[in-house]
Amino acid sequence: MSKNTPSKPSSGDSSNTSSDYAVTSTGTNEAGNHYCHRDHGSEAVNQNSYHYSNTDGSYYYSNSDGSTYHNDGKGGSTYTPPGGNKK
Repeated sequence: MSKNTPSKPSSGDSSNTSSDYAVTSTGTNEAGNHYCHRDHGSEAVNQNSYHYSNTDGSYYYSNSDGSTYHNDGKGGSTYTPPGGNKK
């Protein structure tokens, strides 16, 4: 597993974290969508975060702090902070 320091995603995505992570798997699924699973260690709320980047331009992040971010690729997005309450 390689150690990486996350870079801030574009488009105002809030999935950037200040902690290191280990990439546990990455690739492209049968539909052509990219995925990346990350291990943030035992202190993270969500130890196995991931993101998907889809061929239709949409993407989804499940972050180490328990938040999620979805961009539909058409200008719409939803951020759910840790604990819920979509924004």
